Amino acid sequence: MRLDTATSMEISSTLVHTAPRDAATVIILRDSPCGLEVFMVRRHGLSDVLGGAYVFPGGKLDSSDLQLVAELDQEADALHGALGEPELAVETARGLYVAALREAFEECGVLFAQDAAHRHSLQLAAHINSGLPFNQVLIDLELRLQTRALLPWSRWITPRMPSIASKRFDTRFFVAALPAHQIASHDNVETTESVWLAPRLALQQYWEGQIEMAPPQIMTLAHLSRFADVAGVLHSARQTLPKRVAPEPFDDGGERVICYPGDPRHSLSTPAMPGPTRLRWRNQRFEPEQGFDALFF
Repeated sequence: MRLDTATSMEISSTLVHTAPRDAATVIILRDSPCGLEVFMVRRHGLSDVLGGAYVFPGGKLDSSDLQLVAELDQEADALHGALGEPELAVETARGLYVAALREAFEECGVLFAQDAAHRHSLQLAAHINSGLPFNQVLIDLELRLQTRALLPWSRWITPRMPSIASKRFDTRFFVAALPAHQIASHDNVETTESVWLAPRLALQQYWEGQIEMAPPQIMTLAHLSRFADVAGVLHSARQTLPKRVAPEPFDDGGERVICYPGDPRHSLSTPAMPGPTRLRWRNQRFEPEQGFDALFF
C-alpha cells in the first residue's frame, strides 16, 4: 500500500521573487557487478517540493546545522575552500556539510561518522525518535561526522521562474561512497520508496514513464553515466571545484525550455557539465531536443 498520492509534474510560469534558500544534497554511490549505481529516494507525493519525484537525499540548511562544530573531522576553513565560493560565509559552508550529512541520515539512514556501523545508525535513530535533536545525539554517542566522505560536485540555483516548483534553492550537490556496513533505505515519512540504479538505467526508467525526475537529477545522472565506478567519480570531484549551474528557462512554441551554460540562449557560453545544453518540456517530461541518446553525447 502506498503511503502517498503521486501527482504528475505541471509547468508553472509563476515568478518567485524571494532569494534562494541554501540547501544540500548527497549523491550516494556504490559499485555493483553491473557497474556504478546511485541511490535515489521518492519524495512523498504530498510534499510541497517535487512531490512524487525521485531525488537524491537532501534538504534545506537549518539553523542547527550552523551550530555543530566539535563533532566534525575538518576545520571550517577547509570546508569553505572546497566549495569554491569565496563570497560564502565560512560558517555557512560548514553548515552545508552538516546539512548534507544530517539529511543523508534522516532520509535514508546512512550515517557518515567515524567508525560507524549499522548499529550506530539504529542507536542514533532511536535517540532522535525519543525527541533528542541530531546534534545532541552525536555528542551523547560520541560520534564525529565525516565531512571528508563528502566531495562537492555541483551547485544548482533555482531560477526565478522555477517551472516545476514554488520555491527557490541554492543547492550544493555532494558525491559520496556508501560507507561500509551502512544500509540505505527510505524513511517512510519524507520519502516513501528508494532504489539503487545505474545512472543510465534511471534515465531509461524516467524516459519510459516509470519514475518522475526533475531537471537537476536528469542532468546529474547524465553526467554520472560517463563513469564506470565510484573511484572515477570521486577522482573527478577532487580535480576541480564544483561547477555553478544556474538554469535559464524560456518559452518556445508553447513549450518550456530550460537551457544551461554553453547553450546559445544562456548568458554563459562555457558548458558547466557534459550532455545537452537544454531540456524541453514535451510528452509530459523534460527531454533533450535530439532525443534520449543526446543525454550521453
